[in-house]
Amino acid sequence: MSRWLGKIFLLAVVCGFFVTLADAAEVKVGEPAPDFELAGSDGKTHKLADYAGKTVIVAWFPRAFTPGCTKECKSFAEQGKLLREFDVVYFTASCDPVEENTKFAESLKCDYPILSDPTRAAALAYGLVANEKGNAARKTFIIGADGKLLAVIDKVDTAGHAQQVAEKLAELKVPAAKKE
Repeated sequence: MSRWLGKIFLLAVVCGFFVTLADAAEVKVGEPAPDFELAGSDGKTHKLADYAGKTVIVAWFPRAFTPGCTKECKSFAEQGKLLREFDVVYFTASCDPVEENTKFAESLKCDYPILSDPTRAAALAYGLVANEKGNAARKTFIIGADGKLLAVIDKVDTAGHAQQVAEKLAELKVPAAKKE
């Protein structure tokens, strides 16, 4: 009996550790957004620090080529003009390998980069790793020009997410894109 109690105790300690780790990693509105450096489907490396002075949108999704994720990324590809009305740079992102996300972006004819975080470092920093497989939770982060988190959208309308994000940008009074 004491053998089982020891195992239960160990399991409780481990579970408590992971719950504490997840709670500690949660990013709150008004706090500085964790920096990231991720490979994009466009062949470039994208680092949050490189976009200082711009509002940055990162829409995380669980897995490429799945129905909801396809709708979400397709929304950004087909309705991106709504986002480009604002002075922003935008991405979608997952923990899939860059090769997978590159194929995914090509299949959807994305005109924006899909970022890859196969090490899950950025997903952990943002408190997004949702399960033992390491898929990211579906959340969108809007990071202000000052590098602080402006908003988190955690109830994502996959098919209309670009419009949902554009409405949030207007609500936050993000400046309009400069006319060239």
